[in-house]
Amino acid sequence: METAKKLVDEAAEGGAQAIKFQSYKAATLASKDSPAYWDLNEEPTSSQYELFKKHDSFWKKEFEELKTYCDQVGIEFISTPFDVESANFLNDLMDVFKISSSDITNKPFIEIICDFNKPIVLSTGAAYLSEIHEAVQWIEAKGNPLALLHCVLNYPTPDELANLGGINLLKQQFPQHTVGYSDHTLPADMKTSEVALVLGATIVEKHFTHDKSLPGNDHYHAMNREDLKVFMESAKRICSLVGTGNFSDLSTQKSARENARRSLVSARDIAAGATITREDLTFKRPASGISPKDIDQVVGSKATQDLENDTVITHACFTKDTTSK
Repeated sequence: METAKKLVDEAAEGGAQAIKFQSYKAATLASKDSPAYWDLNEEPTSSQYELFKKHDSFWKKEFEELKTYCDQVGIEFISTPFDVESANFLNDLMDVFKISSSDITNKPFIEIICDFNKPIVLSTGAAYLSEIHEAVQWIEAKGNPLALLHCVLNYPTPDELANLGGINLLKQQFPQHTVGYSDHTLPADMKTSEVALVLGATIVEKHFTHDKSLPGNDHYHAMNREDLKVFMESAKRICSLVGTGNFSDLSTQKSARENARRSLVSARDIAAGATITREDLTFKRPASGISPKDIDQVVGSKATQDLENDTVITHACFTKDTTSK
């Protein structure tokens, strides 16, 4: 518990908005002959059951204590359930459910979690696109708000396998849902997660530790408090640079619209009453007169006054000849 609370403190200090744990019992998660899928050089335990058995002592009482502590610190508490019992008690502690990549094909478990009527964050590691579509259909049938996290289930994921283009694919395939990224690359300078933000990930998840030198298959490829600080500082600038993508508010570009765009301008002297031809006109800055896009309104009209060369054409400069022919 002391270590868990230390992680909460350091995640909050680093700027994380949420900290996510995992809730499982080895006996309900893995059979006793389940083989390892991690780097045995870093974690020599060759059985999933044996490894999870070492770390499954936290349960309802401990997670309730962690939830209370997170509230005190001011960071959102989340824990991924790996069985129905943990899902039931976590429902009282969380506003959103995270479903592991490993359960993306677990239809009955997904439907049970959906029945809590809360938003769902679903990781998509090691899944074909068809499997993602299936899981999304199960969740959509229940009506839960959904976020999909692009994810590669290699621990760690080599940079060349990060396949961050998957973020764009998920956005294209599921435009109605939020898209994010679960990052298993080595933290280094945190550029992988930064690029994910640029590509449109609105949730970024990454393993977190207080000490990368600890044994096991999680700590050495996790970010720590300092990595998180680096990322959060960059994230602020990236989000500022990316902006909203909305073109409706051009107020900051008002001066450019008025002065860098062009107006129709007389290319030579035009006498009052003369019919204005295309050769009479050119286009110059600023945009205080008739826009060049409206040149067809001016060509064929009558000049209402003498127009000297280089006169910005306004509506007062011409009138349409409405005489019937």
